[in-house]
Amino acid sequence: MQILNFHDARRQARRRLPTGIFEYIDRGSEDETAIRASRQAFDTYRLIPRVLRNETPPDARVTLLGESWSQPFMVAPTACAGLARYNGEIELARAAERFGIPFCAATESITSLDEIADSVSRRPWFQLYVWHPLEHSLDLLARAHRMGITVLVVTVDTPVAPNREYNARNGFEMPFRFGARNMLDLTRHPGWLARVMLPYLMKGRLPDFANYPPAYRATLLSRGTKESLIHHPRLDWDIIGRLRDKWPGHFIVKGILHPDDARQAARAGADGIVVSSHGARNFDSATTVLDALPAIVEATGAQLTILADSGVQRGSDVFKLLHAGAQGVLVGRAMLYGLACSGAAAGHMMQVLANELSATMSFSGCRSIEEIRQCQKQSNQD
Repeated sequence: MQILNFHDARRQARRRLPTGIFEYIDRGSEDETAIRASRQAFDTYRLIPRVLRNETPPDARVTLLGESWSQPFMVAPTACAGLARYNGEIELARAAERFGIPFCAATESITSLDEIADSVSRRPWFQLYVWHPLEHSLDLLARAHRMGITVLVVTVDTPVAPNREYNARNGFEMPFRFGARNMLDLTRHPGWLARVMLPYLMKGRLPDFANYPPAYRATLLSRGTKESLIHHPRLDWDIIGRLRDKWPGHFIVKGILHPDDARQAARAGADGIVVSSHGARNFDSATTVLDALPAIVEATGAQLTILADSGVQRGSDVFKLLHAGAQGVLVGRAMLYGLACSGAAAGHMMQVLANELSATMSFSGCRSIEEIRQCQKQSNQD
């Protein structure tokens, strides 16, 4: 099947991946009203076309944190890339490098940060969940700095575990809970077993969270004597300040939806924020990113690099987030769906998004990313 858009890639990924892994990527929490609200916000955000303004082709290049990139979107940090495909994080990092966009490695990646960084010539960004005890996170920061990583993205929007009931039903935990339901599902996906699990086994390992300290690293099948490593239960701005003091590079706070939190991030010394509802996967009553962006931009736009994510399916969604005030956009699910099909399909999804963004820019009469943002400023003034 030809992949022409996000929905094509999603359908293929659904066929290729075991249900537990696909639903972990695809779904939200509780009644999934946040996912529906996010999609509705994109669908009802209408643009006014402009005509006879296309003297030159649209130029989507952008500068973020002092670095130039071919597009204003990037690969978001995701925990499941290495389960969507063997060495999935490396496949995505290489595809992003070829395409000229940033790749952000995740704390909970299946491939270690060292291996990801060594697989590409341009340093990835790194996303951090703050652990308890904090010393383990500080050790990981020191490792990332020694690798030459210069952009740290600290996720702050998961104070408790989200209520994802489908994970419990699917047995999708670390370790996996195997029952008749998911064992039958695995037998229906022999291609995934051959393409993903078998290569890991042939390397003498089972997938685990490779960035965790060895004493806390559980495999998919057995926790054994491993202790649990939890997200810091008392994460606050004082801890963010400590991390900022320890990190010599660019510092981004991910998971902001309130203007006061954006102001606090600026006061804490952040260089940027990600306005994010965690893909509408955490808090089912959360506001949408498109609704939150204008007030945050007004509050801190002159102080911070403002990025955004959550629910992006098309290049027109990227445009709308930029038009609402973001300077760059993180994309997660679309990249994982492409990756589940093949490494080449992941790169193809980047091109699909770029083509859709270019078309939206042409219809809107915007020849550069800066012109999109200027339209947003004029709209606010009007």
